[in-house]
Amino acid sequence: MIVSASYRSDIPAFYGAWFRRRLAEGTVRVANPYGGRPYEVALRAPGCDGFVFWTRNLAPFRAALAEVAGLCLPFAVHITITGYPRALEASVTDADRSVAQMRWLAETYGPRATVWRYDPVLLTSLTPPAWHRETFARLAEALSGATDEVVLSFAQIYAKTRTNLTRAAQRHGFTWTDPPNGAKQALLGELAGIAAGQGMTATLCSQPDLPVSGLAPARCIDAQRLSDIAGRPVGAKTKGNRPGCLCAESRDIGAYDTCPHGCTYCYAVRRPELAKKNHRAHAPDVPMLYPPTGTAAEFPAKGEHP
Repeated sequence: MIVSASYRSDIPAFYGAWFRRRLAEGTVRVANPYGGRPYEVALRAPGCDGFVFWTRNLAPFRAALAEVAGLCLPFAVHITITGYPRALEASVTDADRSVAQMRWLAETYGPRATVWRYDPVLLTSLTPPAWHRETFARLAEALSGATDEVVLSFAQIYAKTRTNLTRAAQRHGFTWTDPPNGAKQALLGELAGIAAGQGMTATLCSQPDLPVSGLAPARCIDAQRLSDIAGRPVGAKTKGNRPGCLCAESRDIGAYDTCPHGCTYCYAVRRPELAKKNHRAHAPDVPMLYPPTGTAAEFPAKGEHP
């Protein structure tokens, strides 16, 4: 089984000590946020075939990556770098530092171990289409050679996303919009062209309603990528979690409402203050990252990834 760590939270940025303890033990206990009993997930072979990590700050996780590599388990790291203003992303790592982290990852473990995420694409008065074109081009040039893929998607406006965005807009004095599909497709097409010019394939995460020429569906949990990294087959059937998702089957070990980055558009956090509270209450020596705090109706099965 492939282990995802995690599209529910940023484990590398905030919970590296917990992960390393669980890795040493060989298993982790996971609360099922959609009901049902907690379950255990293996973090070592033969029950674990590899890892996909998701983060906005890889620096605290370098020792953990070395330990995973020492177990001869393949891993790929999705690093989200958008360069958004602080009004939208209150406390994420500076984009230039994130670029340096991705380049370090590629130099240390190879460019197949890195995936850049420029998502979600959010249109606001602070980040209009021209801003995205300019920022994306600058980041793509800085990341050229460090990765072969960039994952795109437009922000999914869930009820809690709308609430958090509206609160932030009132606080910081900006406006936001969820544009029609045609406008989304036009911008996505431009970004895909910029990526191609820097030697990257642009893919689209779980948005089949936004077909764009030259923009293939993403496989964020990618068994073939892990196979290439491992130098041996990593078998996993395709088992997407929502329409258009082509991810391989995996088990996610994170928990919702635990990422304190403070991104206004985040689908995995109902209220930023709740995530900060849960992060402060976390104990790194427990087998479960955090008990479930929501209900199935409050969280998507899988949206844009943190």
